[in-house]
Amino acid sequence: MPRRSDHSDTRPPGPGSRPAAGSRPAKGSRRKAAKRGALLRPAFLTDEDTGSRLQKFLATAGVDSRRNCEDFIVNGRVTVDGHVVTNPAQLVHPEQQDVRLDGERLRMPRYRYFIVNKPKGVVCTNRDPAGRPRAVDLVPNSSQRLFTVGRLDENTHGLLLITNDGALAEHLAHPRYEVVRRYRVQVAGVPEPSTLNELKQGMHFSEGFFRFHSVKILKRQGKSTFLELELREGKNREIRRLLARAGHKVIDLQRIAFGPVRLGPLEVGRCRELHLDEVKELYAFVTGGPEKRERSSTRRKPAAKRRARSSASRNETTKRSEAVAPDGKGRRGASRHDKPAPGPQPRTGRKKSSRKVMVKGRSKRTR
Repeated sequence: MPRRSDHSDTRPPGPGSRPAAGSRPAKGSRRKAAKRGALLRPAFLTDEDTGSRLQKFLATAGVDSRRNCEDFIVNGRVTVDGHVVTNPAQLVHPEQQDVRLDGERLRMPRYRYFIVNKPKGVVCTNRDPAGRPRAVDLVPNSSQRLFTVGRLDENTHGLLLITNDGALAEHLAHPRYEVVRRYRVQVAGVPEPSTLNELKQGMHFSEGFFRFHSVKILKRQGKSTFLELELREGKNREIRRLLARAGHKVIDLQRIAFGPVRLGPLEVGRCRELHLDEVKELYAFVTGGPEKRERSSTRRKPAAKRRARSSASRNETTKRSEAVAPDGKGRRGASRHDKPAPGPQPRTGRKKSSRKVMVKGRSKRTR
């Protein structure tokens, strides 16, 4: 039986949610919502104007993978406005049209975005014949079809994005968008400066040209070295293969950032959902060009840290404004005339000092 979305969820729509079928916003509503500060997905991530391919919509609605959804359509199990459609590429407008699978109406899902600190030994595929633990299982209580944004190999740990937003996932993971991924890696030996330059210049492999966008030494520990490096494409086992060819075997590999998203203090094996301002930052990131995306990846601090600093600053301001002097006046209300006058100072006699004077070869004490 194909996997479907759970439509009994009565929670309010999330930051990336879209209206239910039959309730498409009126003309100009996107503009009004933008003025009110509401969160809207970038226009290029939506298909409101051109429509969505039927196969893509079924997958987005959480039915199954696109390949399986195509089989459902070809087999005549899908109807649009009461008519059977067998063409997976037919365009539909889910907010205006009635799309059903086996008689059950399908709707656009609530878009959700999670950060997972993936442990070693966990795979990023949704279907593993070997039965190994999956990264999507680290997100609890999710009735929607989720998938990872890009992949980390089984022996790599660290930041992994999980979502049901396929359009956003493509703009983050596809090599042509050159989204920066940052890693912390421990290697055997101590790389020479010439080796680091060689890694940045790149090497040819059977799958193409591999290179690091940047690489620097963090610290040395015994006979190993910790490096921080950046990639822009993320080809299969690119880091391990490049460093192995350079003569430095990878001991440990961790991803610490993906575009504007940072791993932070999240514990291994745990996950959390992105906050509203983090989703806004993610939308702004994919909307900007390569130069803007690079500045966002390298200079901006994580949204969580910015919120913490802003909150701490507000608390400090509140404490200062609430500080009250002993006489009941606030710090700003106190004046220099309110300070108590200093009391009389006791007079002290001048301490007499004695010194020795040399007079014709002998010393004489004087006062």
